[in-house]
Amino acid sequence: MATITKKELIDRIAENSQSRRVAVKKVVQQFLDEIVSELGKGNRLEFRDFGVFETKIRKARKAQNPKTLEPVAVPEKRTVKFKVGRLMKNKLSELAGVAVDDEAGDIAEMDENGDANDDSE
Repeated sequence: MATITKKELIDRIAENSQSRRVAVKKVVQQFLDEIVSELGKGNRLEFRDFGVFETKIRKARKAQNPKTLEPVAVPEKRTVKFKVGRLMKNKLSELAGVAVDDEAGDIAEMDENGDANDDSE
């Protein structure tokens, strides 16, 4: 699986739209800045059929330092959650040949010890 950078996406968009790279870069950066700004205000961003970005509070919890095995208090923090939209979910399912989760569940499914709740045990 390859990693695609913002620069590569800007180059593709500029080429496909026959626009100047500088103009595309400015628009893409403004778009990303607005997303960060709105999430910073606690707002929910919904892009129909693509997905929804929202912030969630992750509760304070106890964790363990893997080297020393000492307990460590992890403070409450705000994190970003993304829920996949319908069209993206369908397209990814077609491409991968497997079902796609609606959302990343690692935030909500953590217990107070910081362990993921896994029903496979």
